[in-house]
Amino acid sequence: MLTCSYGPRPDQVGDLYLPEVHQAPLVCLFHGGFWRMPYGRDELAPMAVDLQERGYAVWNLEYHRVAPGVAGWPTTFQDIDDLLAYLPALQQAHPVVDLRRMLFAGHSAGGHLAFWAASRLDRASLPRTSATVIGLAPLLDLVAAHAAGLGTHAVEAFLGASLAAVPDRYELASPRCLLPLHVRQYVLHGDADAAVPFEHSRSYVDDAQRRGDDATLLLLPGSDHMAFLDPASLAYDAFCRCLTQATRSP
Repeated sequence: MLTCSYGPRPDQVGDLYLPEVHQAPLVCLFHGGFWRMPYGRDELAPMAVDLQERGYAVWNLEYHRVAPGVAGWPTTFQDIDDLLAYLPALQQAHPVVDLRRMLFAGHSAGGHLAFWAASRLDRASLPRTSATVIGLAPLLDLVAAHAAGLGTHAVEAFLGASLAAVPDRYELASPRCLLPLHVRQYVLHGDADAAVPFEHSRSYVDDAQRRGDDATLLLLPGSDHMAFLDPASLAYDAFCRCLTQATRSP
């Protein structure tokens, strides 16, 4: 495992796991925790190790997180643009990384960041047609999440103000407001999730499909919000099947 910086700030880093193959699809992983400290990329380390053993190159990413008196906006979003801009240099330094088969995946709030990153690919001169984004119990509709007060009003803390105060900020930050993304999308969600309602994912995917996106929803019976973090779980197995399909399908 190598720790690679994608910018000058201490939290602009990611742990890179490289398999022993000639070329490997790159999986950019984003951890959850409602964008807050002290949650960090260490919670996805077991996933990264397992995916490395399956033949993927994995970049387990850190980013600016919310702390008392410190919002995520706009710094966390600048992190996403910076890491996208760094991807060609990452490939140049580590030729095993195959950007032609690029995947963004995130759990919970990390799912939001994965989808937001996918929406920005053209700004980084990266083709959307070669990418796939996978959300694991993701937060894809920040307007609905704010209205529901998810994570003890985590969206308002992340964006620095309420929807009524900064509606434009919510529109720029929410993947649902950015549809269509023109990227292949998988959304996985357990029906026993008590942190993020499954209906938010269903509504997002329905809207994405109406707008012409290639979006698939997988309901996982009996899986709770944290099930995806266990490589031995059925939820994680479903995630791996999506990765396989995405990297093998044209």
